[in-house]
Amino acid sequence: MCGIIGIHGCSPVNQLLYDGLLLLQHRGQDAAGIATYQNNQFHIFKAQGLVRDVFRTRNMRSLPGNSGIGQVRYPISGTPSDTEEAQPFYVNAPYGICFTHNGNLTNSDELRESLFKHDRRHINTSSNSEVLLNVFAHELYEASKSSSLQVSEIFDAVTAVHRRVKGAYAAIAQIAGYGLLAFRDPNGIRPLSLGTQETPQGVEWILASESVAVEGIGFEFVRDVAPGEAIFIDTEGKLHSRLCADNAQLSPCIFEYVYFARPDSTIDGVNVYNCRLRMGELLAQKVARELRLSEVDVVMPIPDSSRPAGMELASTLDLSYREGFIKNRYVGRTFIMPGQTVRKKSVRQKLNPMSIEFKGKNVLLVDDSIVRGTTSREIVSMARHAGANKVFFASAAPAVRYPNFYGIDMPDQSDLIAYGKSTEQIAQEIGADALVFQDLDDLKLAISELNPKIERFDASCFDGDYVTGDVVLAG
Repeated sequence: MCGIIGIHGCSPVNQLLYDGLLLLQHRGQDAAGIATYQNNQFHIFKAQGLVRDVFRTRNMRSLPGNSGIGQVRYPISGTPSDTEEAQPFYVNAPYGICFTHNGNLTNSDELRESLFKHDRRHINTSSNSEVLLNVFAHELYEASKSSSLQVSEIFDAVTAVHRRVKGAYAAIAQIAGYGLLAFRDPNGIRPLSLGTQETPQGVEWILASESVAVEGIGFEFVRDVAPGEAIFIDTEGKLHSRLCADNAQLSPCIFEYVYFARPDSTIDGVNVYNCRLRMGELLAQKVARELRLSEVDVVMPIPDSSRPAGMELASTLDLSYREGFIKNRYVGRTFIMPGQTVRKKSVRQKLNPMSIEFKGKNVLLVDDSIVRGTTSREIVSMARHAGANKVFFASAAPAVRYPNFYGIDMPDQSDLIAYGKSTEQIAQEIGADALVFQDLDDLKLAISELNPKIERFDASCFDGDYVTGDVVLAG
């Protein structure tokens, strides 16, 4: 899972790109990069670390230009410590393309072989994004028929990409001398938003993973990029669009609403905060059926993403609500930290329980989800050490039983705590007195009520149904 942004402006965009990446920092903390374009030259700077640490004043001064792209990286493939895999990527032919991507390709190995044997292109990293860039670059070369690239040819190249590539991808590219291109996979698994603003110099455009990055830097949200759609903004600032995929159907990743997206974002017509409130309300109904409410003294969320669900659950059940854990905001999100040892250690660095809220009480902890179980186990242990009498646990998402292949770091089924276990066994594993999971139908309802046009989700990590139709689990 990564955060991507592209801006076509009427004045230098380096500061806007930086500010937008700060608003997308929750989507990736491994590396950050910006590429701007001026006078037929790309200016690129990228490095490991958070946005605020990667870019210094001297780096920002080295990024001139009224158009550019950027990314915050969350590694789901490749080597997290390899700066070469930070984005944006660049290829010099055809025309010169800078490229950034959010998602993961399910036929990457096949594409690598095809690129080398048939397209005569070498992939120098293990990044899926470099594969996608080279597929696009090849198809753009094949589609261009004259010395001057036509918009229709760019869209033809995207159409060819959709035919070859499978998986999840939202991409933004700068084509030297021509403009800014963005496209989204035919299932719309990964989000992409479009925004604009009027300036005295003219119209400016922005494309970003979430609406919070659009509105947070002063642009007006226009709409989501449709599944299979390509948007091209030429050097004059004129926007062109075309649906480039047959049988496109919106099937957004359900985990965006559960965990990844910021609550102040709206994705595919669904306000994330309102969705999480509804998740809490529906979860409350199941908690009432499965737990003896008279035994629950207080409801506590695991900050921050589960707070809306926790508040609404407590309100629905008329239970006391308390903030028992204080979060250290200078530690990253544990779910996207590579390595179990690092992840486990950071839980206690990130959260500190207040004994006054736990001592002698039966607490119901509410979290957005349980993936590997490491975080949940540590949190339950912390609650008991803080003096809790009983610790009940409720997850606003169903049990994660299957790997995800579309851009979330859940590749190995054996790493998932729910794999092959009952709810009671999972409760025992994390040390809880009882555990309640959200029903998948209720999770889908919480989202689709806010946008009935969404008829299908990628909920593969919960139900094993992979929307691209090309994933087969071993065994």
